[in-house]
Amino acid sequence: MKNKRLYDSSILLIDDQTLALSYMKQSLESLGFSDISIAENAKMALGLCQDHAFNLVLCSFNLGKHKDGYQLYEELKTKRLIKNTCGFIFVSAETDTSLVHSVIELQPDDFLAKPFSLKVFGERIIKLLKRKQALAQIYDFIDVGNDSKALRYVNEMLSDSSKNNLSPILLKLRGELLLRLKRTAEAIEFFKSVLNIQKFTWARVGLVEAYIQNSEFTQAKNILEIMLSKAETRLVAYNLLGKLELYLENYAQAQHYLALASKLAPRNIDRQEDLILLTKYNHDHEKHFKVNKELVKYAKHSMHDKPDIYLNLARAGIDYALTLDQADLVNRLTRQSNECLSELRKQFPDSKAQEQIDVINARIHYLKDERSKAIALVEQLEDQPIIRSVDDTLDKAKAFHELGMHYKANQLFTQLAEHCEKYQSDNSALNAYLQQERQERDEIRFSPKELNNNAVHSYEKGKYEEALSFFTQAFRVMPKNANIALNLLQVMLDNRHPTSQSMNKDLISHCYETVQSAKLDNEQQARLEKLKPMIQSVL
Repeated sequence: MKNKRLYDSSILLIDDQTLALSYMKQSLESLGFSDISIAENAKMALGLCQDHAFNLVLCSFNLGKHKDGYQLYEELKTKRLIKNTCGFIFVSAETDTSLVHSVIELQPDDFLAKPFSLKVFGERIIKLLKRKQALAQIYDFIDVGNDSKALRYVNEMLSDSSKNNLSPILLKLRGELLLRLKRTAEAIEFFKSVLNIQKFTWARVGLVEAYIQNSEFTQAKNILEIMLSKAETRLVAYNLLGKLELYLENYAQAQHYLALASKLAPRNIDRQEDLILLTKYNHDHEKHFKVNKELVKYAKHSMHDKPDIYLNLARAGIDYALTLDQADLVNRLTRQSNECLSELRKQFPDSKAQEQIDVINARIHYLKDERSKAIALVEQLEDQPIIRSVDDTLDKAKAFHELGMHYKANQLFTQLAEHCEKYQSDNSALNAYLQQERQERDEIRFSPKELNNNAVHSYEKGKYEEALSFFTQAFRVMPKNANIALNLLQVMLDNRHPTSQSMNKDLISHCYETVQSAKLDNEQQARLEKLKPMIQSVL
């Protein structure tokens, strides 16, 4: 006998292909469903979900132009336009690895690969709807934030032998609720007991999160190292290792792991934003520019598509260009920064970002040695008593510093420090970066571009101590720049001046690592070969 309540479920189909919509609708009707709504694009789907509570959503990944299925589901979840009682199934013919990994991270209820038979289609839908109905009371409590009551119902259902078929999902829910309720010791013992019975991936992940919550970092890392060796758990292991190293303030390692996770699943915007901050802190200007570029690519048409991402990409291009001495690459980056501003005006014509654009244009003028134009732009900027955006204020401080207006730059850094202490006190990476930036700008009065030029000029004039000081400062703000590292090595190892008697072995080692990991041109490689015997004798 059919479960009438099950077949009364309200279903939404989302696909930009009329034939695909027609096929799924007819398939559902042949199974006995009648309350079926259709949407041909994400905008229509968002409107329907705002007005109606669905029991099931079947969504194609490709939705034509603008917002795709991934971006739609992310927005539906974030804005809570679908409840936990609603099942969500992705339908797609695409099996690209990065797409599949990205979708898995969003955790839909199911993924249905095209083409599929009516039998498979029906079985998967009915199984999911039955599960959602059976757990509806638990999901209702989770939706309103009552995790304690949800946990009580989970425990009751686990003790009911008639609910054994739901045990795997109930156990998973129990682990998630224990973690959210910060019942850490209980969570650790629970995940261990589950893993003794069956090696569920979710239980391994839960145990790692519980160990981290309990500050048992060595135990967490040991499990994650094992998870790295398996393809199916590598993404989540990279992500958790990145978050753990970020929490421990090991920012170079955090960048390494989060970059590997982003390579596997590039659509996770939150992770990209963490990477942007880490690449800034680690002075990895090239990767900072590339991550910003990736973010713009995947944020376009999504709920993350805002003027700030275009401004930040333009800024990243300038920051990177300031560390280079290849004129063609500098010109290309300058052109791309200008293109970002054009795209910003096109996408957000009503955006009130003129001051931010003026600051970026001033930095572009400085980059092109048009100092008077840059000064004219920054001198007409108004003082802002309140910081509305950390990124905007920081960029303005950089512009002042580059143009030699150090007092104004210091004022802004002081403002930023006070603002972040008050409103961003829990963001240790951001505060560490701002503190580092403030200290470096205070101690190093020249831009990266000027440091390198001054160092080369001093070395050519035989002023070795001065050249060493400039190159050391340049390497401090550009530790990934192979040319700077090579120049610094040459100065430190040059036996024509007294500094060679008190060489900094750690600095030589750091420079050598940078040079070895870089792609050198023929001239640079020849210089390195000449220096190698001296480097090896020192190290």
